[in-house]
Amino acid sequence: MNNFECESQNGETHISAVILDLDGTILNTEQTTKGVLGELLARYGKVLDREKEDQRLGMTFKESSVAVIKDYDLPITTDRFSEEITPMYQEKWVHAKALPGANRLIQHLYKHEKSFALASNSMRKNIDTKISHQKGWREYFSVILGSDQVKSGKPSPDLFLEAANKMGVDAVRCLVIEDSMVGVKAARAAGMKVVAVPSLQNAANQYYIADSVLHSLLEFRPELWGLPPFEDWVDNALPIEPLYSKV
Repeated sequence: MNNFECESQNGETHISAVILDLDGTILNTEQTTKGVLGELLARYGKVLDREKEDQRLGMTFKESSVAVIKDYDLPITTDRFSEEITPMYQEKWVHAKALPGANRLIQHLYKHEKSFALASNSMRKNIDTKISHQKGWREYFSVILGSDQVKSGKPSPDLFLEAANKMGVDAVRCLVIEDSMVGVKAARAAGMKVVAVPSLQNAANQYYIADSVLHSLLEFRPELWGLPPFEDWVDNALPIEPLYSKV
């Protein structure tokens, strides 16, 4: 447990439902697709600026497309950009791996019959593609929502509020787990508790508005939120699970 977590929680926190982000939070799509944008930009004689791309973390595809075209002065429309890059992403998405602790948490919540949703800034059809090779995910989640299913994506609270509504749970009883500041801000705007697991660990100090900041989902302690504890801790040590780097 880190300092952020120690300072932010107390015994009065009781969560009824959990809302998980997808990309960079439970699925390593960002690492899997890391070279895709650079490959597309090279077609137009442009060079990827990693700093700019890090700042786009958590944006909707539409917002990101507009920003990329503007920042790199690409001579194409957003529709053309989508037509070119989406097939490139789709080839990579099916190879994405669950991030450390993701399957453990999902299976734990399902086993204990807790309501939990997947709420992503990705479009719903892309979410379905991304999770298609993750065993049980489609069936385990109580609710799955994409940004095209609500009025506005994150940092608007719409996705999280709609997820809570579909689960029949008050927003104040929901815990959001996110990797981006865009998502953390959306959770705050929805009036929900939020745990951040930053994709960019060197920017972890920027996540001070979150209730808790972790290095990995393996550090998550459900009992601190009034949820059933994991049964696989041994002498208060983290379980062993294959690690896949986020960056």
